[in-house]
Amino acid sequence: MELKVKFFKNWFAGVPVAMLDTSTAVKIGVHTQERILIRTLGKNSKQISTIVDIVGKLVGDDEIVVSSEIKKILSLKVGEKVEISLTPAPVSMDYIKKKLNGTILKKEEIYEIVRDIVNNSLSESEIALFVSAMYEKGMNFKETIYLVKAILETGNKLILKSKYVVDKHCIGGVAGNRTTPLVVSICVAGGLIMPKSSSRAITSAAGTADVIEMVANVDVNTKDLKKIISRVGGFMVWGGGLGMVPADSKIIYIEKQLKIDPEAQLLASIMAKKLAMGAKYILIDIPYGRGAKVSRQNALKVKKKFERLGKYFHKKMKVVLTDGSQPIGNGIGPALELIDVVKVLDPNAIGPGDLEDKSVFLAGQIFELSGKVRKGQGEKFAREILKSGKAFKKFNEIVDAQGRVLKRIHLGEFKKDIFVKRTCIIEEIDNKKINNMARVAGCPVDKYSGLYLHKHVGEKLMKGEKILTVYTDSKSRMKHALKFYKKKKPVKFG
Repeated sequence: MELKVKFFKNWFAGVPVAMLDTSTAVKIGVHTQERILIRTLGKNSKQISTIVDIVGKLVGDDEIVVSSEIKKILSLKVGEKVEISLTPAPVSMDYIKKKLNGTILKKEEIYEIVRDIVNNSLSESEIALFVSAMYEKGMNFKETIYLVKAILETGNKLILKSKYVVDKHCIGGVAGNRTTPLVVSICVAGGLIMPKSSSRAITSAAGTADVIEMVANVDVNTKDLKKIISRVGGFMVWGGGLGMVPADSKIIYIEKQLKIDPEAQLLASIMAKKLAMGAKYILIDIPYGRGAKVSRQNALKVKKKFERLGKYFHKKMKVVLTDGSQPIGNGIGPALELIDVVKVLDPNAIGPGDLEDKSVFLAGQIFELSGKVRKGQGEKFAREILKSGKAFKKFNEIVDAQGRVLKRIHLGEFKKDIFVKRTCIIEEIDNKKINNMARVAGCPVDKYSGLYLHKHVGEKLMKGEKILTVYTDSKSRMKHALKFYKKKKPVKFG
């Protein structure tokens, strides 16, 4: 059936969605929340599978209303005719069920699943089954390789000719730990090319993209990225907007809902992103310890898997294990973490020492890995760049090149200090609980919400001293955050 395209102004649904009149839906034989295939007419035909909503008089019987997401993907115009049909049941669901039963998947089966994810042929619940299957049953090395290639080959790639193209990634799980903006600024100021795409928060209070979005545009197309690289040598953007690894973006979206991060997907996601960015030298940071994503034993296992992937794809890769037993920095949440970053970068300010030291260490490792400096000289070189103000200057150049967002950084409207009731020493700060508390306060959606951690493990607090300050944009969230602190006890004292 052919229908005319209609738009509702600024209808961004978050995912591709279409609307049909009741009589049209009956003719096609489709029900609400089922899927239809929309195909453009002409030589270079495009198509997408999408969920459909059935409405009344809002849509004519010869029309289809599509969300802005579909409009962009298919490059549609008002009044343009498209062909509508029922979406056939995806074969990939059979493969997902096989994985749920613990079967090792073949190359073509994994490719089919990933293609269906990209083409929107699988619903969110069906993708959730795939994520759950990976989490529960795992994937072997061959399956992980197939997953990396499938994610990579269904997206765009950035081709850079420079000798010194570097990248880094942290597997996450540590509250604060906003090293990426610092490492990028230091490395690019030191003569390296660093195209950095980052994700938004999955289980933490903030991702690098959430933080950088406070001051710069992070949704940049690939054409403009090359201009930015040519102009300033690096960028820090949201990977989901590049079209480089679209399957990964959709899977991560589902992981956020489920609050799980399967190891195979973590490995494939990181590796595919690095390959798509054309990195020649890759540093992987695996924080481990109590409250982190992995124990030291598991960190060593993941390290070996990354090294094996690096060798398979012919990349110079180094994997470092770092202390993830407590938060890094003072701020937890987009705005608060940005403040930490700026304080470390600014030679005239005093930022968190642990965040500075870790960032200098990681940047030093990248300088040595790329051959920019001799072994053992990386940290010294990195700290000199930071202390000279060159990294701060480069950070501002990158922000300007991406498009500075002229917003004054402020914190949540409601503020509450939490004090200790006796003189004590901090014995433990649980990363997961602190991240969860920040999320209860509103992070990462409410970018000005979050926590400020005044002390770290091993430090002494006198009776009546502050341990945490909570910022929120709603009284209700403040109430729930304080309740969470009392019940879950994210900080333990001795």
